[in-house]
Amino acid sequence: QVQLVESGGGLVQPGGSLRLSCAASGSISRINRTGWYRQAPGKQRVLVATITSSGSTTYADSVKDRFTISRDTAKNTVYLQMNSLKPEDTAVYYCQANKFGFDYWGQGTQVTVSS
Repeated sequence: QVQLVESGGGLVQPGGSLRLSCAASGSISRINRTGWYRQAPGKQRVLVATITSSGSTTYADSVKDRFTISRDTAKNTVYLQMNSLKPEDTAVYYCQANKFGFDYWGQGTQVTVSS
């Protein structure tokens, strides 16, 4: 089992920044990919960014050049640095870890971008 706990969400004005954290615990060895997803009200959950065990990253087109995914292996934590936030970035952000083809999810953290 893998447990994921997100933190760092909140209310921010347009153009502002937030950093989300995803702390992993449990059976975390051999997690091959960790990602951030988001779900806006009334919409499906969509991929935001991923990082593999080798450090390769991918981003949704809507967040490229604004968001950065990174990790601290010593702390078993993955981060999502979000800059130049827009109202359309408002959503619940979820951390996901994939291990042997099985997806583990955190409980989510709310990000609201509003003036």
